Amino acid sequence: MLNVPTQSFPALGSQQRVAPAGQSGRNKVALKPGHSLMDWVRFAKSGRDLTGLRGRLIQVTEDELKKHNTRDDCWTCIRGMVYNVSPYMDYHPGGEEELMKAAGMDGTDLFDKVHRWVNYESMLKECLVGRMATKTSATIKGMAPPPPPTGLASLSSAAPPPDKDSRPRYDWFQTDGTVNLVIYTKRKIPNSGCTTVDLEGGILRLEVLLWKMSYMLHLRLAEEVEGSVAVQTACAVGKIQLSIRKQVQGKWTSLGQPLEFHNTLLRKRDRALYYRDCVLVSKTEVNHNTHVFRLQLPRGTVMHVPVGKHVCLKARIQDSDVVKPYTPVDQTLAAASQHSTPEPHLFLMVKVYPDGLLTPHLNSLHIGDLISVSGPDGPFSLRPLRDVTHLYLLAAGTGFTPMTRLIRSALQDLDTIRKTKLLFFNRQEEDILWRSQLDELAAKDERFQVEYVLSDPCERWSGRTGRVDQSMLEDFLIRPDQSRCYVCVCGPTAFTELAGGLVKQQGFSEEELHTFQG
Repeated sequence: MLNVPTQSFPALGSQQRVAPAGQSGRNKVALKPGHSLMDWVRFAKSGRDLTGLRGRLIQVTEDELKKHNTRDDCWTCIRGMVYNVSPYMDYHPGGEEELMKAAGMDGTDLFDKVHRWVNYESMLKECLVGRMATKTSATIKGMAPPPPPTGLASLSSAAPPPDKDSRPRYDWFQTDGTVNLVIYTKRKIPNSGCTTVDLEGGILRLEVLLWKMSYMLHLRLAEEVEGSVAVQTACAVGKIQLSIRKQVQGKWTSLGQPLEFHNTLLRKRDRALYYRDCVLVSKTEVNHNTHVFRLQLPRGTVMHVPVGKHVCLKARIQDSDVVKPYTPVDQTLAAASQHSTPEPHLFLMVKVYPDGLLTPHLNSLHIGDLISVSGPDGPFSLRPLRDVTHLYLLAAGTGFTPMTRLIRSALQDLDTIRKTKLLFFNRQEEDILWRSQLDELAAKDERFQVEYVLSDPCERWSGRTGRVDQSMLEDFLIRPDQSRCYVCVCGPTAFTELAGGLVKQQGFSEEELHTFQG
């Protein structure tokens, strides 16, 4: 694939970046009338030739891709597939300038910085030119050799990999009533949030997140099994064991048939998101426009979403797949530590936008309805916090959601953190999410402190007012002697970029700052 030059995306001067700090989330350019997402869906389904190839799919070389780099002839590559995005220029919420950043080149890295959760396959399927041609001598980084076409024998009979091989491996064994898989990751792993398992219709899919890498097993099991899975993790030695009950007792002659991407180790960003249908079991009001949705995972799914990671919700709306990322929260701020066994539920805090694409649909769902949910995604890691003594959190609006579990981890699981401070920006007092819980937590635990800032307060408000600025952060971001500090920022794009820049002006390095995107 092509190398992508390092550059800012969206561009620093782009209209996609210019929105007042603290305003609600989706920063867009002003589209022409008749150029909304639904207008694009109708245009794409009109039968017009959007590729210029009259329905043919071609193999595209690097040299050929480079030729198509103008406004009226713009091809780009995303994860090995090439699209003619010229027809989409006037419909792109981020504007023409952002699409042109990837003109004639592989735009995967640029796309992932802002839009990884967007279902581009559905939105651009009528613009598909073809697949990038690859050299036959090239090997794909992280891909395992092709699996054997027949059933899998126990790896215990095969020679173990050399010690220098850091790739995970797996083995399996059985009793009369169970079949068991053991994954050896060859590295220490988190106490939870590492493994996602889906078992449905005899198909087993297991994904292990190893920092920036993803290891996957994907099998059609040899015999019928019960629908649930038990997972045990030995963190210190990097061992994961799955146990599945057989429907009929007896010995299997093989584990099963390998499926696509079985036994592969890839960069997480190169692994396509996988969705499963979850059941809406409750919806609890948080304030006038925000609810916590409680979703129940399927019986055969075991999924722990690590702190700071998000999932994507996907829904079919007017013949188009609409996808949006949400960071799970705990049921309350006082929820149990991550070391305890979690319930098979996800809690998502969702603000409903009357003119939104997805949230009105979510708000219309009834208890018992299904919602398509991806596995965990996102670049955040707790690793940089292992030696931190002071954690500072800057949140605006629903940018508060990743902070909820960070606060709990800082107070319950990260022993070195002596102080956690949250500066929470909202428009009005009624917009403050979980305020009573935050105040109660601050009263009970002297290590936690919260302060609220309102941009449009009522007359009786006695707290801070305004928007994030340099003087406000000078008072908030205090670096005590011999301390190790870390700052997390989340909110609407304009807020996140402004606040992140102001944090750096206070002398914090890139290694001391994480900005949540999306």
